[in-house]
Amino acid sequence: MRVASADIPIAVVGPMTGDNATFGAQMRTGAEQAVADINAAGGVLGQKLVLEVGDDACDPRQARDVANQVVAKGVKLVAGHYCSSSSIPASEVYFEGNVIQISPASTNPQLTEAGRKTTFRVCGRDDQQGVVAGNYLADHYAGKKIAIVHDKQTYSKGLADETKKQLNARGIQEVLYETISKGEKDYSALVSKLKDLGVEVLYYGGYHTEAGLITRQMREQGMSTQLLSGDALATNEYWSITGPLGQGTKMTFGLDPAKDPANAKIVKEFEAKGVKPEGYTLYTYGAVQTWADAARKAGSVDTDKVIAALHDNTFATVLGPISFDAKGDVKQPAYVVYEWKDGTYDYAK
Repeated sequence: MRVASADIPIAVVGPMTGDNATFGAQMRTGAEQAVADINAAGGVLGQKLVLEVGDDACDPRQARDVANQVVAKGVKLVAGHYCSSSSIPASEVYFEGNVIQISPASTNPQLTEAGRKTTFRVCGRDDQQGVVAGNYLADHYAGKKIAIVHDKQTYSKGLADETKKQLNARGIQEVLYETISKGEKDYSALVSKLKDLGVEVLYYGGYHTEAGLITRQMREQGMSTQLLSGDALATNEYWSITGPLGQGTKMTFGLDPAKDPANAKIVKEFEAKGVKPEGYTLYTYGAVQTWADAARKAGSVDTDKVIAALHDNTFATVLGPISFDAKGDVKQPAYVVYEWKDGTYDYAK
């Protein structure tokens, strides 16, 4: 893409291909709409934004490569990545290149604990999400046999461990802590183990594909085990895998900006294009929106000046008011529990 000298290049980077491409599509859609809306309103400091799209396929090595590519193109912002295992190594590249990274989706605490000044996120952290999940398990399933399973990836293990930590702190011990391998199709060995132990509640740290397959295979073995998982189930692809067998599945996720009446107009813009702004669509929109507002407040797209503005201000966004702490974490994280019902998810009652 040829960028005019008066244009400001930014990038969205995530899994545009691979198992998590549904989330890459959400991110790209959100970023494209944010750029279109910002440009229609006059751009940033009188200049138009131009969007580069990078594909990391949720692969750490590919994430570093694409990070180097977008830095070489002179981008001022990277809205990304999705997988924590990609965001963390890429954040080193952005720090070295002095490029601001705002992740809409990477929740592993390590991303911001490294203390890189260029790293921010508009989503919460697993040690916050895990507390909500652990408390929900303790509050609703005390006395039940609970198992915890994850697929060994950075996001998955972090979320499972933080949930276990909180559950144990509430005085409840799981009957099984197990790992699986991502990408398999047959989880009958795990399901049989859960069945033999009489597991009534399964907490799964991982992604929607495996969660959907495990749910289906539990139901096919006659198990009514309740599944609770995390924000990686925030895609209609989960229901595409489970169908009605996914009814009642619960997950933790941030407050849904699509349900905020203040965002009714932007939601209609997406829907007019045949897009349901689910999952991380509006989180990515908010990441771009936050950076653009910070640049305006700074009166510059200079990285150091924008970083100062990011730390010194509160921004009105589709995600609500956003401000950052010294680490680059958002100060207003709010995880809640959702329930899948009839092909969609809504706040659990």
